Amino acid sequence: MSATIHPSAVVEEGARLGEDVEIGPFCHVGPQATLGDGVRLHSHVSLAGDTTVGARTVIFPFASIGHPPQDLKYRGEPVRLTIGEDCLIREGVTMNPGTAGGGSETVVGPRSVFLANAHVAHDCRIGEGVILSNNVMLAGHCQIGDFAIVGGGAAAHQFVRIGAHAFVGGLAGVEHDLIPFALALGNRASLAGLNVVGLKRRGFSHEAIHELRRAYKMLFNGAGTLKERVGDVAEAFPGQEAVQQIVAFLQQGGDRAICVPRAGREEEA
Repeated sequence: MSATIHPSAVVEEGARLGEDVEIGPFCHVGPQATLGDGVRLHSHVSLAGDTTVGARTVIFPFASIGHPPQDLKYRGEPVRLTIGEDCLIREGVTMNPGTAGGGSETVVGPRSVFLANAHVAHDCRIGEGVILSNNVMLAGHCQIGDFAIVGGGAAAHQFVRIGAHAFVGGLAGVEHDLIPFALALGNRASLAGLNVVGLKRRGFSHEAIHELRRAYKMLFNGAGTLKERVGDVAEAFPGQEAVQQIVAFLQQGGDRAICVPRAGREEEA
């Protein structure tokens, strides 16, 4: 089956459409766009630039996808936005392509969900199965790990990393990197423990969660500097994959400090 395009929609010459694509009323698809098989655009979707939308992704009305990045340094250079398969993009979501200063590409992983009015800024890297709730704001260059969830109205500072399986509470202001499997709350956000509910829902074993608890206590309640404690945890849990994910995240480092529990924030930051 070829694409189904409503008579009021505008699909520019050069746009590449897969099989079974549906483009609803008053949509606009730019000449560099690529829509995978089974993509569905509800009414009033605006899709611009060098943007690729993965198979079976569904985009709801008034989403603005692939328009120039909101970066005053942008001068029209070629940039991209790549969206994975089976994503759900709800009303009013905005996603910008990359910039020359950030690798020229924004990447959204497969099976991710973006609820109404969420914003993904330039050069972000979004993993698989991520959920951004309503009105979440990601500034430029943010990295969100697989299966992380960001609650409604939360905001992430430029260059912030949020680890896999982490949970950010609603209205939180995240200015520091959040380790994998963690829970962050408040404005400014502080570490509030592990995302135990999320871990159980994702099928993590009781043993794995127990080991993560032990590692968490060593990291944030032990003696010595955080760097020293990271080394201690790496040695103490050699066969624990989830714990080693946290170790790798901390050892990799980034442009931001590490989000820590409220009582230890002054010392660790």
